[in-house]
Formats: sequence, structure tokens, C-alpha cells
Amino acid sequence: MLLRQLEYLVALARERHFARAAAVRRLEHELRVPIVRRGNRYEGLTPEGEVVLAWAHRIIAERDSLQQELAALRGGLTGTLRLGVVPTALPAATLLTTPFCDRHPRAGVSVVSLSTVDLTHGLTEFALDVAMTYLDDDTPRQARRLPLYEERYVLLTPVDGPLAGVARARWSEAAALPLCLLNPRMRNRRIMDECFAADGATARPAIESDSVAGLYAHLPGGRWSSVISHAWLLLFGVPDGMRVVPLEGPAHGPRVGLVVARGEPVPVLAGAFLAVAREAGVRDALDTLLRTYLPDVGR
Repeated sequence: MLLRQLEYLVALARERHFARAAAVRRLEHELRVPIVRRGNRYEGLTPEGEVVLAWAHRIIAERDSLQQELAALRGGLTGTLRLGVVPTALPAATLLTTPFCDRHPRAGVSVVSLSTVDLTHGLTEFALDVAMTYLDDDTPRQARRLPLYEERYVLLTPVDGPLAGVARARWSEAAALPLCLLNPRMRNRRIMDECFAADGATARPAIESDSVAGLYAHLPGGRWSSVISHAWLLLFGVPDGMRVVPLEGPAHGPRVGLVVARGEPVPVLAGAFLAVAREAGVRDALDTLLRTYLPDVGR
């Protein structure tokens, strides 16, 4: 069995066409099982094919890890770390990628923004080395987790808006404002909806976005308010004419952290990234940032 044949199978499952049909037939002949359900066009994999595909992902990932480890022994870490990040954690990812590249100047990072479901899928199929996501039940059971910080939610609202001058606000008060929020398909929004519901309110935003940047684009001008994670302040800050108001309720939201598919040994790039993350002090950096806008937070 050639690694090239396994690579063709992975490509077939990803691209869903028979660009290398002959290689797949040779693999079927060698393994003595049908791998592809055949028709006039690609119709998917057989149950046996799904098993072979899972092993193909694993074998190719192990090959890549071996090459990376040998390269590190020869002259330092090389290669590209594949980092998947839930969209709402992207601002905080810079607290890890920059020191990683500083420590390993011959290595790089490829950052992709994905949903929590796609992150889990990427780890399972070894398409990602590390995921930065919510540490909840959606992450793979057989995985390493490294907590980084807990989301803290604050209200961004116009300085001359309905809540002008208040020191703190309830979630129900925030729900009554003209709001722009992330759309309900995003995990962060569903978490916030639970917070609104716990205070007896339902948020009905006039503007919904599938990205933090799209949400922030609506805030200048003094019409809209929004509830945000404190990590977003790292990248976007507070728009002119807006102020930050703490929300009464849980001091911390869900945990955000790194997830690596469990395996021995840990792939060298993923292990190096985890080592940087353990020393980065992400939680302290974000809490310090929040105190620049809310000096009394945590007191």
C-alpha cells in the first residue's frame, strides 16, 4: 500500500470526484474491499471505505508529524501549523500566534475561521493541528484541552443613549435597546441568548451578522448597541461615541481554549504551540485589557 494511494482517497472524499480513480481501484484490490459506491458519478464511500478513510487521515498525519520532528532535530522547527479558530476567539488568537512565530522563526501558522462543528470535524480528520474553541461537549471526547480564558460579556452602547450614565446594566435592560448581535447560528450568540433568558428577556436584534467585524461595522454613529465578549476589545476597541457597561450576571462565561486530537506522541508543531500557550498568559492579558475600560472590574 502506497501513501500516495491513501492521499488520493482523502482527496476523493474531499473533492467528490474521480480524478485518481485508478489509484482507488488499486487500493480496493489490495485491501480486498469495496471503498467507493459507484454509479454514473461519485456517490460516496462504502462502510468499509469510511474505515479506510479514517485510517488514511491518521496515517498521513503521522507521516507529516514524523517529517516535522525530524526537521526539528536537524535545525529547528519548520512547517506550517494548521490552526482553526472559532470566529469570536480570533482576536485572542494573536496572543498565541505572534509569540509562536517569534520562538520558531522557521515555522508558520495557517489560521482558518470555522464553526465549532467544523473545528471538531477538522480535528477528527487531521485537517487541523489545533483548534481554538469553546471547551464544551461539542469538542472531541478523545482530545487534549488547554483552557485559555473565560469569556466576559459587556455592553457597548452610545454615550448619549438610553443607558447614559448608568454604572451597570441588566441583561433585560440590554435586550430593550436597539441591538445588533451575531446571528443565532453562532455558538457565541446562543450563549448570550441563554443569558438574556436567565434574566427573563429575549433579544430581538434589528441587525444580525455572521462575523464580529460585520457587527462592529454598525456600531459607529450612535444608533446601535451590542453585547460583546471582552476579547473583541483587543482588536476592535471601543468605537467613538460608545462606552463599555458591565452586565449584571455571571462573572464569567464559557471557557475558551485549545484542543488537540489525542495521540502519542503529540505532533511536534502542536506540542510547540501548546508550550507557547501555557506561557502566554491569555487570561491575564484580556482581563488587564478589560480593566482599562472598566477600572472597577473584579474589585
